Amino acid sequence: MNTVARPVLALSVLAQYYALTKPRVIQLIVFCALIGMVLAVPGVPSWHEVGVAAMASLGIWLVAGAAAAFNCIIEKSIDAKMKRTAWRPTAKGQLGDRQTLLFSATLCALGSALLYFAVNPLTMWLTFATFIGYAVIYTLILKPLTPQNIVIGGASGAMPPVLGWAAMAGNVGPEALILFLIIFLWTPPHFWALALYRVEDYRKSGLPMLPVTHGNEFTRLMVLLYTLILLAACLLPFIYGMSSWLYLGSAILLNAGFIFYAFSLWRDYSDALARKTFRFSLIHLSLLFAALLVDHYL
Repeated sequence: MNTVARPVLALSVLAQYYALTKPRVIQLIVFCALIGMVLAVPGVPSWHEVGVAAMASLGIWLVAGAAAAFNCIIEKSIDAKMKRTAWRPTAKGQLGDRQTLLFSATLCALGSALLYFAVNPLTMWLTFATFIGYAVIYTLILKPLTPQNIVIGGASGAMPPVLGWAAMAGNVGPEALILFLIIFLWTPPHFWALALYRVEDYRKSGLPMLPVTHGNEFTRLMVLLYTLILLAACLLPFIYGMSSWLYLGSAILLNAGFIFYAFSLWRDYSDALARKTFRFSLIHLSLLFAALLVDHYL
């Protein structure tokens, strides 16, 4: 019996540690970083550049995973009160603070070393600054203190394409800042759509999320206004000359869809529509950056 139980237990523990890294969030982070890497390289990348991109992606994944794990320690009591996060190993008490902190520190050290020696120091320092921005400034300071937490703290979430650009170009150019601005403005309507239909969870947790502090109607208006501002930001790659008509057409269609959802949500709210708006926001960003990628090679 023991010989069968031990491998199962090991797999269970590995799954718990993996869950700490918030894999779905990490996938989007690495994807956005990869877009920054691709756009920073004119034409088809060399094998050397492919290798650097692979090392950069792994390093960013490790540090982002470390930040996610550290976040799980800080918010374990809050996570335990929310249906969306109550399953996390730290919230359930499956992994202790010491174990999780050691795991986070190990991932951060490995990722930082990889970025410093295999990519470049600039990328390492920017990635580490992003770790501090998310794990400390956003999680410890902003999130529990202000309903504008997701707006201000969104800066750390908007960094992946900047990290990717720095990895390949060795600098932070205007193009990287445009990509940063797009994600920065995308984050509030994306997250507030989620907060609208999870408002009771946030109310129980005590976090001052916008639907809790300012109400449903005000939050819906903010979602709509941000999608309109986001449209302007999404036109910048074409205006600046980073992309051509393929991207422009895709950006207009995707933002029209986001605005349609936001307008519908503002006019006639339902939890189901808020959930659809949240899900479309993920499709919006993924397809928008995919369009940039395809446009880059055409």
